[in-house]
Amino acid sequence: MPLRTGTPLPELDGATEWVNGEAHSAELVGSPTLVHFWAMSCHICHDNMSTIQRWRKEYAAQGLKVVGVHMPRQPEDTDVEKVKREIEALGIEEPCAIDNEHTIGERFQSQYWPAYFLFDKEGALRGRAAGDAGISLLEGSLKRVMEANAAPIG
Repeated sequence: MPLRTGTPLPELDGATEWVNGEAHSAELVGSPTLVHFWAMSCHICHDNMSTIQRWRKEYAAQGLKVVGVHMPRQPEDTDVEKVKREIEALGIEEPCAIDNEHTIGERFQSQYWPAYFLFDKEGALRGRAAGDAGISLLEGSLKRVMEANAAPIG
């Protein structure tokens, strides 16, 4: 059963290794957060990475946090050094977990590449999408979450 709207941000511990720093769920609550799952062997993931990086830059001033999770699709994707080189080549600057055991992926109930999970500043799931059209399907939810984050309280 996939995560339902309103589900709290799952824990991010249990990564094989972190690149660009670590991310902890408790520290992300208070900011809108986008968690994206990808794999080296996923061409769609590569194609969509520029959009993720654009969003990270575009919405950073409004508080968006982005966390990458590399979850391997095949044995060749588990080479940590190759994953690190791919992270650099793709311009991934956000914290990125290497999840060779699918520990984080299982908590997110993620079985697709790419997969995107958008949480509001309270840490509740507000959007999820996967596959070819996932990135475009998520854009409307991202705009709504960012608008809500910018709205004055009261």
